[in-house]
Amino acid sequence: MKRFHVSVDVADLDRSTQFYSTLFGVEPAVLKDDYAKWMLEDPRINFSISASSLNRGVNHIGLQADTMEELEVIQARLRNAELETFEQPDAQCCYANSSKTWVRDPDEVAWETFVTHGEITSYGDDRVPENVFQAKTSDGCCKTTSGERCCA
Repeated sequence: MKRFHVSVDVADLDRSTQFYSTLFGVEPAVLKDDYAKWMLEDPRINFSISASSLNRGVNHIGLQADTMEELEVIQARLRNAELETFEQPDAQCCYANSSKTWVRDPDEVAWETFVTHGEITSYGDDRVPENVFQAKTSDGCCKTTSGERCCA
């Protein structure tokens, strides 16, 4: 069974953790100095927040698969959508080992599809390369996921 995923960048992790714990009625399943994650069953969602000094708001959305077979079905659907995808078969991010596929939808929303293989002790350092997924600004110039303009 798949689980919807939402990742949000926040300015004050403690304050946001308190807010979302109150909203969801439970404490996070994972709580670190820079990260918190709720694995909710109603609604079935993997909701995470990360401390960020640069960005605020939704970072990306996605689908978490329970098995590699489920992930492979989702990956095939993404290829059929004829959008550029980026594979990360051995990602280490968000205190977890995962296999991931990234894509931007037609309106530049970043989607992550993944299956988690286990936990790690650090946040990890896998990031989607900026040149793979560069959103466009209203004037047609590209913009990195950190919000920097990358026009020549």
